[in-house]
Amino acid sequence: MRTTVNLDDDVAAAVKTRRRTHGIGLSEAVNELARAGMTSQHLATTRERVQLDTRAMNLRVDVSNVADALDIAEQTPAR
Repeated sequence: MRTTVNLDDDVAAAVKTRRRTHGIGLSEAVNELARAGMTSQHLATTRERVQLDTRAMNLRVDVSNVADALDIAEQTPAR
């Protein structure tokens, strides 16, 4: 497909660097950079499962009622 695009200075510089370092043409450099951008954006929006490291805190306060737990915490003097 043939089309005309206007590249910002930073993008044009990235294309020029890619062409020089890989010895490729303008279209190939633009396509590679566009694909890399699409891939990184896809990875950023993909949800990954997170494993949390949990440990017993040996709390002696019933925290099932958040309001009561906060009242107790506010009464405890700061160290």
